[in-house]
Amino acid sequence: MSDPLGLIGNLGPVQRPAAPTPRAGSEGEGPGFKALLEQQIQKVNELQRDANMAMEDLAAGRRDDVESVIIATQKADIAFKMLLQVRNKVMDAYEEVKQLRI
Repeated sequence: MSDPLGLIGNLGPVQRPAAPTPRAGSEGEGPGFKALLEQQIQKVNELQRDANMAMEDLAAGRRDDVESVIIATQKADIAFKMLLQVRNKVMDAYEEVKQLRI
């Protein structure tokens, strides 16, 4: 089972991330938020396509394991709901920043 947003994979003890050290003239290490969000949107889209294909295969008689179809559908639904909540939090933060007076 893959973790579409990469949030469940590390089930070990909770550790605080190290504080970033600011560097003059360089951007942060690793991919930016936009790139990560695009990757997660693609993964959610892929999970939804897989679930749709599984349902079509079940309806056409090419597949007889209902359990895997249900699991694929649930994974796609949970991934979409998680991505929607991330979007809602980003929009809330944007609205809050818009309200700031300079």
